[in-house]
Amino acid sequence: MSSLDIAAITVEFERLLRGLRIVNVYQINPKTLLLKLRRVEGSSAQLLIEAGKRVHLTSYVFEKPPKPPDFCMALRKYLNNGVVEKAQQYEFERIVETTVKNRGEAYRLIVELFGEGNIILVDAENRILHALAYRRMRDRNILKGDVFVYPPSRGENPRNVTRENFDEIRSLGQIDVARGLTRFLSIGGFYTEEILLRAGIDKKIHCASLSDSDLDAFFNSLQELVSEITAGNVKPCIFIDESGNWIDVAPLLLNKYAHLKTIRVRTFNEALDEYYSKVSIGKKASEVEEDVGREVARLERILHEQEENLRDLKAKAEVCQKLGNVVYNHLNDLEVLSQRIMDEKRSGKRWAEIIETLQREKNELRFPAVYFQAVKPETVSLQVSAEGQTFDLDLKKSVQKNAAEYYTRAKKARMKIEGLNNAIKETREKIERARLRMVEKIEKASKPQPKEKRRDWYEKFHWFCSSDGFLVIGGRDALTNEVLIKKYMEPQDVVFHADIAGAPFVIVKTKEGALTEQTIKEAASFAASYSRAWKASFRAMDVYWVKPEQLSKSPPSGQYLPAGSFMIYGTKNFVKNVPLEVSIGVKKEKELLRIVGGPAEAIAKQTSLYVRLIPGNEPSGKLAKKIKSRLAQLASVDERKEIFNISLEEIQRFIPSGQGALA
Repeated sequence: MSSLDIAAITVEFERLLRGLRIVNVYQINPKTLLLKLRRVEGSSAQLLIEAGKRVHLTSYVFEKPPKPPDFCMALRKYLNNGVVEKAQQYEFERIVETTVKNRGEAYRLIVELFGEGNIILVDAENRILHALAYRRMRDRNILKGDVFVYPPSRGENPRNVTRENFDEIRSLGQIDVARGLTRFLSIGGFYTEEILLRAGIDKKIHCASLSDSDLDAFFNSLQELVSEITAGNVKPCIFIDESGNWIDVAPLLLNKYAHLKTIRVRTFNEALDEYYSKVSIGKKASEVEEDVGREVARLERILHEQEENLRDLKAKAEVCQKLGNVVYNHLNDLEVLSQRIMDEKRSGKRWAEIIETLQREKNELRFPAVYFQAVKPETVSLQVSAEGQTFDLDLKKSVQKNAAEYYTRAKKARMKIEGLNNAIKETREKIERARLRMVEKIEKASKPQPKEKRRDWYEKFHWFCSSDGFLVIGGRDALTNEVLIKKYMEPQDVVFHADIAGAPFVIVKTKEGALTEQTIKEAASFAASYSRAWKASFRAMDVYWVKPEQLSKSPPSGQYLPAGSFMIYGTKNFVKNVPLEVSIGVKKEKELLRIVGGPAEAIAKQTSLYVRLIPGNEPSGKLAKKIKSRLAQLASVDERKEIFNISLEEIQRFIPSGQGALA
């Protein structure tokens, strides 16, 4: 992202991020953070930060590592539950600062989008608390505990530059105007060329040749562009070539891309999100092809070596077998020759004399000297030739043993051939599997990244659908309790409350239908299970229900009602001794599995894949893993993989009070 892109995105951030609460921080790879944010009314957002590259809101789902890195854990300590006060660009540099207020302290998360990039957390005194990368540099250091220092400016801030400042550009002499202006302004070469196009100035002319009218035109085009961005008058576009490749993304229509097709997008955040998602698909597919391609090439090299070794072994086995046969065919003659040589040597003859005698007899075609080729004193071996084969015999062994040794070598070679054939078969299978894996991985990498599920309005509360089809919703905390009653309660609804302090209100949306006994039973169970009674490990609890008109925010004189609390007047209709129990399951909805939870009878009517929970002390994280595993065991083979892809957070949302036990 260029400094102009950042100017455009931070204008949108002012509207989209201010007031959002940071729910959690994830580090999805060494350079990328994902901040989960939530608005007061319960809707959520995700801020994606990739050091050195990009920062924008995203609607896509990202795989999160099971164990957060240390940097991520440190950010959670300071930022979780903090509220975003502002997100702005520093000067006109490629730096985004997000100010977060948490527990009375103000922190700044500084994202550097130039060079290798960095993400730095500083406190109210501008001291570095943590950084993605600690560095010592010529002009500044990024070290824990040091005062944070901004990098030197890359050029004039286009928001502050005057027309008179541009006269300095002529002093750059014979440098072409595109390079000269890029040095002068902090907007980068890409947008410098765009402004030159808009101003009608040839980017190759020298700075010294610029006329006053050229500089006027450039200055006016620059101010026009910056004003549009600063005012938020953007027209975000994705640019596509004739082949359908996504080339670039920008907050405005660009003259530079006048020849390309464009996709208009509502916000620049959405444009960046879609563009990077699309580009990352192609990049992932290429990386997969490259990685698996390297593995296939390595296996093919191994196969080539194995096949060469196989050819050598086959040749060796054939030769050794043949030599053994030749020795046996001429066993007597070769034995006589071998014995004669050794007898003469033992009698004191020199090797030279023995060789000379044998060579003379061979020339005279006398047997067995006709087989003689040479004697090798250093190895005490005899080289002979028979049936067109030349080979050695060990004079220290009998000729029969020499023949047996050739047969043994042939046998060993054949055994190695058998093992090597198996190895070759295995290598070929590995190559085939690797190629199939490549196809599967490329197909997977080429699939569009899943978008985060858009929740229905009631999903920010505890909720379930009763056996008789009534929507039942309950508050998660004091804030959602207040919102539930004030915003979503209607005159025809029925309100349930467990007979214990601090329990959530539960509303049955009747839509003017007659409330059934079964729904009363299920709503009472729901209200009891999501009350404080669950954490206190009660097995049963009394619950009552009333009409909406019996609730009031006006307390008796002299009393105060905190957020989420209401007065109840009139008769309460009690449901006695309601057991505390929750079922969590998965059901198919629009070809996708989704988690559902609530009273056992209501869930059993929706799906056969569910587990029962009772009050207990097992933390929700561990319990969610057990629930997922149990659901997967109950599911079919096709559904099992899909269940394992469901996030633990989705399951945890239905676990009362963040703890429990499997029934």
